[in-house]
Amino acid sequence: MRPIVAPLLAVLFMASVGLAAEQPQTTAAPAETVKEFIYKKTPQGDLKIFVHLPPDWNASDKRPAIVFFFGGGWTSGTPNQFLPQAAYLASRSMVTARADYRVKSRQGTTPRECVEDAKSAVRWLRQKAGELGIDTSRIVAAGGSAGGHIAACTALVEGFDAKDEDKSVSSRPDALILFNPVVDLTNPGEAAGKASVPPSREAAREISPVLYLKKDSVPAILFYGTSDRFFAQGRAFLAKAKEVGARVELYSADGMPHGFFNKSPWTEITVRQAEAFLASLGYLKGEPTIKPPAGATQTLKREQ
Repeated sequence: MRPIVAPLLAVLFMASVGLAAEQPQTTAAPAETVKEFIYKKTPQGDLKIFVHLPPDWNASDKRPAIVFFFGGGWTSGTPNQFLPQAAYLASRSMVTARADYRVKSRQGTTPRECVEDAKSAVRWLRQKAGELGIDTSRIVAAGGSAGGHIAACTALVEGFDAKDEDKSVSSRPDALILFNPVVDLTNPGEAAGKASVPPSREAAREISPVLYLKKDSVPAILFYGTSDRFFAQGRAFLAKAKEVGARVELYSADGMPHGFFNKSPWTEITVRQAEAFLASLGYLKGEPTIKPPAGATQTLKREQ
């Protein structure tokens, strides 16, 4: 493992994939520590995970944790996408992580391997809880677009576990934070764009999270722009959750496109709402320190 120490403000203002010049604003905080691990070995190469440890962290802690999965249509992307969110939530006392996973452009894989890797990352965090100061009953999976899809799959889709892993350790997270996720792959034209998708409707059904919502599904919060082609999927997910009695919150940003959360002030606005969700679960306490830029008037609408 390779430790890297950086002030939170410096981290938040670093360039990252999908982020514009506007960056999140937050109150100054002590330095965090970021450690790099290999969480999985695959035929296509090792997969890394970057773990952010809060400034006052101890291995004996039992803190909530969150792992982020980047977007990119199961084809591209890097763990840098959620660097600002991970750094901020580490400043709010969570152990946070950004996981790499196999994608088509680098490893020649399909969404099935992406789902498997996401499950491996959640399982790895739970296995390493004693070393990382994590409460195994408070692990969150999060991600955007295709990353939101595989995060949702860790909670809702059965199977897709790597064959050499200890399946007695659960790969199911305890909550979900999803940024414009794809939740239904049974319509390949709508879901995929240029990405590689399952070759048959049955294969697509296997990794379509909306089909597997149940009353005891983990609580989830979803964010979409109303101009996102996947917004209808989010509404269908919310409707299904209401039908079965699962806890799902859906927030929309009027007129915003896919990926809107990557830019200020929406980065700050969505993180603050996600933080309220985490507080409602008992994962965080206190007032958020991240704030939208002065003069920002944009708001999220809760879909009913």
